[in-house]
Amino acid sequence: MRQEMVQREEAELRRSHQKPRSPEGWGLLLVLWYLAFYKPIITEAHLRRKNIEFIFIRFSAWQYAGCDKLWAGLVTTLCDSIRHHFGALPLSVYHVMGTRPRFASGFSQKEWVLKTGTCLKLWGMLFVLSAGISILLVALLVPGIKDHHALKVVGSAVTSLSGSGLALGAFSILKNLLISEKQKIERLTNSDKFTSQLGFMSKVRNEVEVLVDYLSFMEIFERRRLRVVLEITSLDICYPEKVAGVLNAMNTLLSEANTPFIFILAVDPSVIVSCLEQTSCMKGLADNGYLYLSRTVTLPFSIPEMGARSRLRFLEAAIQTREDLMYRIITSNVERRRAKCRGAPAAPSRREADAEAVRCIHEAFRCLHDSTDPLTRYLPTSSAHVRRIVNTIPVTLRLLLHRAGTPGTPSPRAAAAWVVLADQWPCRLSWALQCLEDAWQSRPSPDFGARSLWSIFQENVGELSSLRQPLHNVLSLDGDAELFQTFLACDFPFTARDARAFLGVTVNLDHSIRHKMGLLRGVDRLQKAAATPVSRSVQCPHPE
Repeated sequence: MRQEMVQREEAELRRSHQKPRSPEGWGLLLVLWYLAFYKPIITEAHLRRKNIEFIFIRFSAWQYAGCDKLWAGLVTTLCDSIRHHFGALPLSVYHVMGTRPRFASGFSQKEWVLKTGTCLKLWGMLFVLSAGISILLVALLVPGIKDHHALKVVGSAVTSLSGSGLALGAFSILKNLLISEKQKIERLTNSDKFTSQLGFMSKVRNEVEVLVDYLSFMEIFERRRLRVVLEITSLDICYPEKVAGVLNAMNTLLSEANTPFIFILAVDPSVIVSCLEQTSCMKGLADNGYLYLSRTVTLPFSIPEMGARSRLRFLEAAIQTREDLMYRIITSNVERRRAKCRGAPAAPSRREADAEAVRCIHEAFRCLHDSTDPLTRYLPTSSAHVRRIVNTIPVTLRLLLHRAGTPGTPSPRAAAAWVVLADQWPCRLSWALQCLEDAWQSRPSPDFGARSLWSIFQENVGELSSLRQPLHNVLSLDGDAELFQTFLACDFPFTARDARAFLGVTVNLDHSIRHKMGLLRGVDRLQKAAATPVSRSVQCPHPE
C-alpha cells in the first residue's frame, strides 16, 4: 500500500503539475486561513485525482478487552489517531468554523469559495468593537467629555457585546483543543447512566461524521485522496460479545456510501465464527457465522501456509530471541579464563552441566534449521507455535540432562522431534501415551518396550474413533493425520521405551487431556462389559 502511494503520487504530479500540501509549517497557517474564511468545493478535477494517502491505525482488541464496550475503544482509537496525524489545532478550528464540503454546481473548477456571511459578520463585529473602544476612549480621555457617564456606559456596552462574540468563538476553539473527541466518548462511557443513555450512539455517530467531513476538507486542501486504514488484531482472543460489538461498529462506520475507512481484520475465522454463533447477532442468519462473515468482509484474503524457506527464516528469527543461551556461553568462557589465570581448581560441575546443556540446545536448534533434516517438514506454520517450540526445547533438554544417569538418554535431535510431536498432535500423542500406560500396568512381555509407538496407536485407533464425540474439541487441536503417521511410522519411529523416557520431561503437553482420555476409556470399557452377557454354568456334585 505504501508503494502504491508513492507510485500514484508521482503519476499525479506528472499529470497535473500540482504538488500536494501538508498542514505543517506554513501549511498550518494556510489551512487555518481556509478553515476560517473559505468553503471547500468538490470539483471534477478533485474527483479525477488518483493520488492517495493511507493513514494507518493499528487497533489491538486485547488492549481494550476489559472495558464494557470494546467498540467504543475502536472509535476512540480512530478519533485520537486522526487528531494526532493532522494536529489538534486544525481539527479544533474545524469544529467551530469548518464547513462541510459540497459538490460544485455546473462546470465550476473553483475548489474554494469565500464565506461571505462569515466575513461580513467578522468585519461587522470588528467595526462595532473598534467603534465601542473609540467611544470609550473618548469618554475617558477627552477633556470636557469625561463627566458624561452615559457615553461611558454606551462605549462599555458596545465593546463588551462585540468582544463577547469573538471571545466566545476563541473559547470554543480552546475547549475543543483541550478536550479531544476521545475524551468526550470516554466521558460518556464512564458515566453512571451509560446504560440508560438512549442518545449515546447518536452522539458517537455525530463525532464520527465530523471526522469524515474533516477528512473530506483535508482531501481538498492536500490535493489528494485520504483513506484511513484500521488494522484490527487480537480480536480472536476476546470474549464473544466483544467480538460481535467490534464487528457491529465496523458495519456502522462503513454504512455510508463514501466512507473513507478501510478495515483490515486479521483474525482466525474459525474462532470468530464460533464467537459469533454464541451471541444473539446471528438471529435471522440461521446461526451461521460463516454467512455473517461473508456478508461483512468484502475482500477475503486467506494467507497461505508458509513454505519451507519461510518457516526456516522465521525459526531463525525465533532462535535469535533466545539471547540467554549466548549470554551463558560467553559468561562461562570468561569465568573459565579468569579461574585459569588465578590458578583456581577446575570449574564446578554445575557450570559444566550448564555448558553441556547449552551445547545440546544448540545441536537441537541446528537440526531444526537444517533444510535436509526431515524434521523441518513438520515445523508448524503458525508463528505462535514456532515460538512455543523454540521456548520448550531448552527446558526439555535441561530436564533430560538432570536424568542423564538413566540408560538410553535420548539425543538432542530426538528431544526436538518429541517437542514438535507434542505441539502438533497433542490429542493423538496423549491417546498413544494413555494406551501405553494402560499396557505397562498390565505387565506386558519384556520385549514390549521395543514396540513402536505407532503400532500401539494403530491398535487402539478404533477405540479413539468411538470417543471422538466427547473428545471433539481436543481432536481439533491436532494437525494433519497423514503427517502424524509419516512422522511416527517412518521419520521418527519412537518406541515404547523412548516414550516412557520422554513422558517425565514433556512440558508442552497438557496432561489433563491424557487423564480425561483415561477416564473416558475406563467408562467405555465398563459400559461394554455391562452390555456383554455372561454365561454361567452351575455343576452340582453327584455321589459316586
